[in-house]
Amino acid sequence: MTVSADDDDGTALCFPQSHNESCQRPVRPHSEAVLYYTALSSVALLTVALNLLVVISISHFRQLHTPTNLLLLSLATCDLLVGLLVMPVETVRITDSCWRMGPYVCSLATLVAFVLTSASVGNVVLISVDRYVAICYPLRYHAVVTQRRTAACVALCWLSSVVYNGAILDDHLARSARLTACRGECVVVIDSTRGAADLVFTFIGPCTVIPVLYLRVLAVAVAQARAARTQTFAMSTAQAGAGADRKSERKAARTLGILIVVFLACFCPYYYPVLAEEYSTHSDALWSIMSWMVYVNSTLNPLIYALFYPWFRRAIRVIVTLRILEEGSAQTRVL
Repeated sequence: MTVSADDDDGTALCFPQSHNESCQRPVRPHSEAVLYYTALSSVALLTVALNLLVVISISHFRQLHTPTNLLLLSLATCDLLVGLLVMPVETVRITDSCWRMGPYVCSLATLVAFVLTSASVGNVVLISVDRYVAICYPLRYHAVVTQRRTAACVALCWLSSVVYNGAILDDHLARSARLTACRGECVVVIDSTRGAADLVFTFIGPCTVIPVLYLRVLAVAVAQARAARTQTFAMSTAQAGAGADRKSERKAARTLGILIVVFLACFCPYYYPVLAEEYSTHSDALWSIMSWMVYVNSTLNPLIYALFYPWFRRAIRVIVTLRILEEGSAQTRVL
């Protein structure tokens, strides 16, 4: 007796040859699958291309070797890896509706996605702290925020993300082969205690700290702008330079605000069902959409740089015209 791979209810088996062990998957029209694959692959490609431009720009041009840009470089590297490693895997998963790479690759893919998400959140927190110190304590900023200290903070952020997510997922990683109910499934199983800890450290904590810091930055920036407008005496050359620096810092603070709004808009839909304890009422398709909103944050970040950082647009012109290959191009003025 043979068993058909397709059922009358519009589903098929992921592994028809293992009928008793295989998961079912929805039968999707070929044109729909091609549309999903094309759209999601395009997002992944755009994410890689844009963040690669940010990484090359900050790494190559000497003028951009500052503590603040080192944080942007770390965030862009994280976003680049999301586009390079996470998005292609999720594209295949959504298009095919079956996991065909085995439980161990499923565990590795889950760990990579969790680490990059945590590192992205950590980098946004560090950028918020950097802008807070720059705006609220401008005279102490260059003494407190140095290249070496910033590099140490970035390294600690990445190391913490690996260790923290390894601890959160250690049970899942150890028992991944036994957690799947059928072949073709890739699920993440985290107990309630670790799930609560992840919610606090990855979402609630950062989403409390980041807005509080930014509101303080915004209040100080507004006060500085008002003071600059009411100043009536002539400024000396040194004072004019200081005023320009403050204006640049306020502009950076405004860009940070947009970065934070986009960050919250992308992350909140994913974590809200967990906070509201409504996660069981959401379909797999809806969870996929909310997960992709988190990933698309990695696409939007470099677009924010392109819109609000003139140095990024100048650097892109040098890169795409291949002037970056000329000798001494690292000394090009892009600020």
